Amino acid sequence: MRKHVGKYPVNSWLKDRLIAAVQGAGGVAEACVSAVAEVMSSAVKGSGKVGASLMGAVYEIAHTAVFGAGEIGCELGLMAKAFVLGVLRGSRQTGDEALATIGHAAESFLRHASDAGGNLGTAALGLVEGAIQAAGELGVDVSRAGSAAAQGALEAAYDISASAGEKVRKALSGTITGVKIVLKEPFKTHPVKR
Repeated sequence: MRKHVGKYPVNSWLKDRLIAAVQGAGGVAEACVSAVAEVMSSAVKGSGKVGASLMGAVYEIAHTAVFGAGEIGCELGLMAKAFVLGVLRGSRQTGDEALATIGHAAESFLRHASDAGGNLGTAALGLVEGAIQAAGELGVDVSRAGSAAAQGALEAAYDISASAGEKVRKALSGTITGVKIVLKEPFKTHPVKR
């Protein structure tokens, strides 16, 4: 069963799994990230999607993650980190395919975070942290992975507004968890595939 929150339906099954994961983690930040990432990974695997279909599933899962975060009391940056970790663990992609998925996942999450009125800088930072951690686990270049997440988030933010773009750019400047993030102009993008 799905109910509408924001512009898109929330996947009730996935939201229930998120609630159970957060409660099971006992609120400890890293335990919460791991538990939520596992739920996200299961959702991606369970979708059975690949290629363009996977991108649509990622967009829907991002919506549930963002709106579920508020309902279950999980900080948006932690949910963003767990979301990217789960997407990459679930898809088991590597190389350029993984980088494309990271960028799309970050863009999707940030657009939904904007719809929810969330802190876009915090969300973007969590997305990059999650991409870096997942890249390290999967043998993907951490700098390229972090930059792919940052670029996806930044382009989505600038599509939302110049003000949103500047907030995200400021949040992503410098190094994040010891990784230098490279952002490329222009910061406009095509709409996310839904």
